[in-house]
Amino acid sequence: MFLVIFFTYLALRLAVRNDRIRSKNEADPDEGAGASKGQLVDVKDVVFDEAEQGLPAKVLTWPHLVKLELLVTLFMMVLLMVWSIPIDAPLEEMANPGLSPNPAKAPWYFLGLQDMLVYFDPWIAGVLIPVVIIVGLMLIPYLDPNPKGSGYYTLKERKAIIATFFFGFHILWILFIVIGTFLRGPGWMWFWPWETWDAHRVVSETNVNLNEFVGNLLGIEAIAAPKAAFAFGILALGGYYALGCLLPYGYLRRQQSEILAKMGWIRYGTIAVLFWSMMGLPIKVFLNLFFHIKYIWVTPWFNI
Repeated sequence: MFLVIFFTYLALRLAVRNDRIRSKNEADPDEGAGASKGQLVDVKDVVFDEAEQGLPAKVLTWPHLVKLELLVTLFMMVLLMVWSIPIDAPLEEMANPGLSPNPAKAPWYFLGLQDMLVYFDPWIAGVLIPVVIIVGLMLIPYLDPNPKGSGYYTLKERKAIIATFFFGFHILWILFIVIGTFLRGPGWMWFWPWETWDAHRVVSETNVNLNEFVGNLLGIEAIAAPKAAFAFGILALGGYYALGCLLPYGYLRRQQSEILAKMGWIRYGTIAVLFWSMMGLPIKVFLNLFFHIKYIWVTPWFNI
């Protein structure tokens, strides 16, 4: 957590400093930092003053960066080895085949996915969401047509991308890990930090499907009927993705956006589907917490 906070602060701080230098260069190309006056400012121009640099125009990854990474890796290995010597870590008792342990919590790096099991079925939280995350990250270099922000820190030129990644990583991943670590107690029930973890605590909640909630809200029994769950779920999900994809597309097209022209409809559609799939996670969490809605789409084979 401390490393996440530190490196987030460092990146944002460098980005703000870089944007200020860039703005100064645009206002007066004869002044500014580094050799990139009036153009993109390099990272080293932000971190070091011009008089302190003494560096060439470009610093190659090999061997300069790799050498530093190797030294840091060796230092951390030695530190962990020395640290492990005074720590008492005895082995547990012999394994009993008649009594297998059942840990209530996964390792900390999986607690985010485990907390998602409260709101999604296992095949979604344990399989589909991780696959979408990995595939989405792999596709970023091929979907992003904006060359700005490559090789230097900036916030001004990549506000939308940075905000999206910040929300996805810090809110939908780190925050879920924090919740699973500190706010989930016995039975995976919610406990505030000032509450005592009571293993015998019982919480009664009645969850309903989306069609039942809407049907009861509107007083239409046909919508609330179990037979309507399949069709209503298709309409709800289809409308969600259709509006999420078409409304921004129409707005960008009316604005004659250069980014939209560079992306084309295939890349735009892929980005829109990935983005609204990501936003579907907090929306589903919100519906479950405040309206006790369990499933959006109910089918005989799977539920969403």
